[in-house]
Amino acid sequence: MKEVLGGILMAVGILIAGGTGLCSLVMLFSPGGELGSTLSMLPLIALFGGIPFAAGAGCTYAGYAMIRSARNDRNPGEQ
Repeated sequence: MKEVLGGILMAVGILIAGGTGLCSLVMLFSPGGELGSTLSMLPLIALFGGIPFAAGAGCTYAGYAMIRSARNDRNPGEQ
């Protein structure tokens, strides 16, 4: 059961991190002004895109840790 929940947590984390990461990249490199405006938008993009990206990456890592823990519980002698 831990493996299934870990897989679901990984899938949700990948979707969150992937969606926010791609959206942040699109906003960073979207045309719409002068060249210096890209660098001035970077803190705003990092604030609104970085927090959900970190949460998604954390969910992915937590899901991976759950799967690894479940496999170690099932086979305690193997590494």
